[in-house]
Amino acid sequence: MFRFLTAGESHGQSLNIIIDGVPSGFPIDIDFINAELAKRQVGYGRGGRMKIETDKAVIKSGVRQGKTTGAPIAIEIINKDFENWTIPMSIMPVEQTEENLSKIKEKEITNVRPGHADFAGAIKYNSDDVRDILERSSARETAARVAVGAIAKLILKQFDITGFSHVLQIGKVKISESTNVDENIVNSNDLRVADKNAYNLMKTEIDKAKENGDTLGGKVEVIYKNLPIGLGSHVQWDRKLDGQIAQAVMSIQAVKAVEIGLGTGVAETSGKNTHDEIFFENGKITRKTNNAGGIEGGMTNGEDLVVKASMKAIPTMRTPLNSVNLKTKEAIQAHFERSDTCAVSACGVVADAMIATVLVNAFFEKFGSDNLEQIKRNYQACKEMLRERFE
Repeated sequence: MFRFLTAGESHGQSLNIIIDGVPSGFPIDIDFINAELAKRQVGYGRGGRMKIETDKAVIKSGVRQGKTTGAPIAIEIINKDFENWTIPMSIMPVEQTEENLSKIKEKEITNVRPGHADFAGAIKYNSDDVRDILERSSARETAARVAVGAIAKLILKQFDITGFSHVLQIGKVKISESTNVDENIVNSNDLRVADKNAYNLMKTEIDKAKENGDTLGGKVEVIYKNLPIGLGSHVQWDRKLDGQIAQAVMSIQAVKAVEIGLGTGVAETSGKNTHDEIFFENGKITRKTNNAGGIEGGMTNGEDLVVKASMKAIPTMRTPLNSVNLKTKEAIQAHFERSDTCAVSACGVVADAMIATVLVNAFFEKFGSDNLEQIKRNYQACKEMLRERFE
């Protein structure tokens, strides 16, 4: 099983990742991993943190001479901003000087933010200082997920399986339905949007929100191509690939809805206009539509995987909402700490990474998980069996 755990706080020393279940023999390109991390930091409307950090992955174990060994992979991403937080975020107790106590008190938070993990987390973990909650619940943690996703994408590339994300909507501005989603265009701009006209309107929308001390959410889409038929399974609820994808993407901070293919559109579309007709042409199964988004019965069907995620507006705002101080119970305005106006572009990169981890796990389940050569043989044997079936 391909699985991972992350550790670390937003302003702590570093983010740390353990990835288990990576077979031996897969080449690891550190430049590709760092390029994926850089994508997460791109985005018009991002905050000051992105000017401080230049995320770089440092692989500590599980890779030798540029290839995986089959052992767990450990990765560290240093938080450069930690140098400004050495006292309030110290692991060990600090000397109780007036200066140190002042620095700790300065970073203490008791004013909770509506829409954030602050309130529920402080109650669950019995914390008087919400700093304990927000440091871990922060979207800074997603840098670790992108590093894991980059490993997963490198594995999938060995089998010509590729994916990318792009922005569909920011605030009320949507891309045109006729937009040709070109990955090169997406990668060429700081909103990761394929519609050049929508790009300018989205920037204006972000500027307005920033002026008003407000924030914006939006919608992203992730597309994966060349997936084999039969990843996932219909036989048990927890083996259904769409369920696994939905859980992985919904786990991303601020994501409130996940759709596959036509998504919520199925509620208003008749059967004739929902299901993708099947044809046999030139020795293979073909479809003229992909409303299923590449998944039927919890399994990939050979079409492109299409997943959409809706992200809510960030709850940390310069014009804060009404809330309560957890200590005094007094009415206050919610806490503000350096934040983004809009991080929808980054959300897409993280969603891409999370989907890659789900796909890799399903791929190993179907084709084996010990070493690259064995997996390649199993993969080719499956392709040959499919070819023979439709000769």
